[in-house]
Amino acid sequence: MRSVTKDNITEVFMGYLSKDTDPRMREIMGSLVKHLHDFARETNLTHDEWRRGIAFLEGCAAVETEDRHEFILASDVLGLSSLVDMLHSTPDATSSSVLGPFHVSGAPPLPFGGDMKRHYGGPVLLAEGVIRDVEGNQIAGAELDIWQTAPNGMYASQDEEQDTYSFHGLMTTGDDGKYAFTTVKPVEYTVPSDGPVGDILRACGRHPWRPSHLHFIVKAPGHRSLVTEIFPDDDPYLDQDTVFGVRDDLVMTYVERPASEFPEGMELSGKITEPFLHVKFDVKLARV
Repeated sequence: MRSVTKDNITEVFMGYLSKDTDPRMREIMGSLVKHLHDFARETNLTHDEWRRGIAFLEGCAAVETEDRHEFILASDVLGLSSLVDMLHSTPDATSSSVLGPFHVSGAPPLPFGGDMKRHYGGPVLLAEGVIRDVEGNQIAGAELDIWQTAPNGMYASQDEEQDTYSFHGLMTTGDDGKYAFTTVKPVEYTVPSDGPVGDILRACGRHPWRPSHLHFIVKAPGHRSLVTEIFPDDDPYLDQDTVFGVRDDLVMTYVERPASEFPEGMELSGKITEPFLHVKFDVKLARV
């Protein structure tokens, strides 16, 4: 019989794994347990601290719902989500960024130049660009799943006053690879801080703010799907995003234009009489 000690417990754990264990499972679980054990030894983790850690996980499970994903939020604010994104981004393509916990699947079709602003107040934003491959060729038939917050800083899945697919749309590019839509200028907002993740942020002296952004999921046959978001360069939280989502190539510039320059063919609920914001942002997809 071999006694388990604080020095050999990791080795003993690995010996418990079946010889038929999938090699990748063995690698991941072995590394995870090794780091967990090293963490406990390095910090001399106490029973009380261990119980508080378990309580944090239980608290995440208690508030987890179909519309609120506290475990994803925890991964986001700890930087894990962004690190996984960066580990698997393709250097020549547009950078990926966090999906976030508020995406709603099944968004309605949005035509080229379609209107997501509808009856909501706030500055009008016209966003357009081209979906290309890494060689610069336009991609026909690319699908853009677009979503953002409402002017109150809340996503549709958070806000009972909004329709299910408020500020969501699904656009398919034509032969020229172009997309365009009108919406309201996104606003900076706070991630939910009334649960266990909020407790962690406060304990670490961190704020819950995210810079304003537009979310995209871009898919095209023969290309790697891209989950990303784009950020205006004048946002006050650009350099302190609580979920670490900002990348240099995802920063864009709003240009203010007079109402007289609003292009024909773009949908908008109501006549535009005030200056509007305009942004052009091209997306590059890597091949599979």
